[in-house]
Amino acid sequence: MTSTERRASASLASIYALRMLGLFLVLPVFALEATKYPGGDNPAWVGFTMGIYGLTQGVLQIPFGMASDKLGRKRVILFGLALFAMGSFVAAAADSLTGLMIGRAIQGAGAVSAAVAALLADLTRDEVRTKAMAFIGMSIGLMFALSLVAAPILVSHMGLTGLFALTGVLTVLAMGAVRWWTPPEPLLHQVASRAPLMAVLKTPALARLNFGVFALHAVQLSMWVSLPSMLVAAGLPKAEHWRLYLPAVLASFVLMGGVFPLERRGYLRGVFLLAISLVLIVQIALLMYANGWLLAMHHFQSNAELYFLGGVLFVFFCGFNVLEATQPSLVTKLAPPELRGTALGVYNTLQSLGLFVGGFLGGALVKWSGHSVVFGVAAMVILAWLGVAWGMKAQSAKAAH
Repeated sequence: MTSTERRASASLASIYALRMLGLFLVLPVFALEATKYPGGDNPAWVGFTMGIYGLTQGVLQIPFGMASDKLGRKRVILFGLALFAMGSFVAAAADSLTGLMIGRAIQGAGAVSAAVAALLADLTRDEVRTKAMAFIGMSIGLMFALSLVAAPILVSHMGLTGLFALTGVLTVLAMGAVRWWTPPEPLLHQVASRAPLMAVLKTPALARLNFGVFALHAVQLSMWVSLPSMLVAAGLPKAEHWRLYLPAVLASFVLMGGVFPLERRGYLRGVFLLAISLVLIVQIALLMYANGWLLAMHHFQSNAELYFLGGVLFVFFCGFNVLEATQPSLVTKLAPPELRGTALGVYNTLQSLGLFVGGFLGGALVKWSGHSVVFGVAAMVILAWLGVAWGMKAQSAKAAH
């Protein structure tokens, strides 16, 4: 990498890291803490409040991405971060579940993911693009791991209000990184297509990635509607959930290091199918656990359930981290340079809609049918994704690099 590419990768990864740390700090504890607010006794509304962030993101990702193609990446990023900070402070001041819902909706309106990824693609060459995107993927993963440790500790001292206020402060710091650390953006490409959105939507390879990111994040959020209470029921207090989350996340990072050499050698299709299969195996294992089909664990040792759930989480993060690190890189390589913002806007729209659907549907299914149905539906979604991804051509994947 050149010095400019290293600076661009580090600065934009830090923007993602600061923003995602604020977002992730809330995720492991939200379902439990929201019950303390008026209206928080309804799991469906708690799930909706978690997921509405994804709904507003989904509505605005494409407009933000297209705007970054025309108006400039940095201008759009700063505006979106300002909205995210505003939503964080609104949520911090909320005294009811409705107030939290409004704050989460405003947070989601700061839909900058497409513009950030497009700027990184603009500032890096094709041959180092995957490595640059991996920095962002690793920063997201590290912030997720840190949030799993810090969230239960912080929420016990400052509550959900303090976590949202901290999120707002971190976002303001991210705005400073954009303004003073990120290299100047190159001249904007002129959009050749008169219908850039349709050009993106008609590309089959991009459509596969868009479906995949929707499925992955719908399943992720639906899992976290159920997992915190399942861990408590298994005997692990809320404040100690990090003892299970952190080792699983860090161990998955170690294995993920072997993925990128395989990708460069043209095994991308196999890596994708394996990662999706791991996520599918996790849903089936959790379905069996939630249905009580693994009660024999009690005959071996008292904490066998926690060991089982820890192992399941490790497998999930192995698949999830690989998919999170590689899919955005593929989008930037498959889309023409003048359509990167638009293509990433569509991709992030499906990601955000997945978060919304996962949170709302997960909460509704828990309320009406229990945890086992959540994982049964998630398994069917991932199985459908595996079928869609099977059509990925090895030579096309290799050419994308």
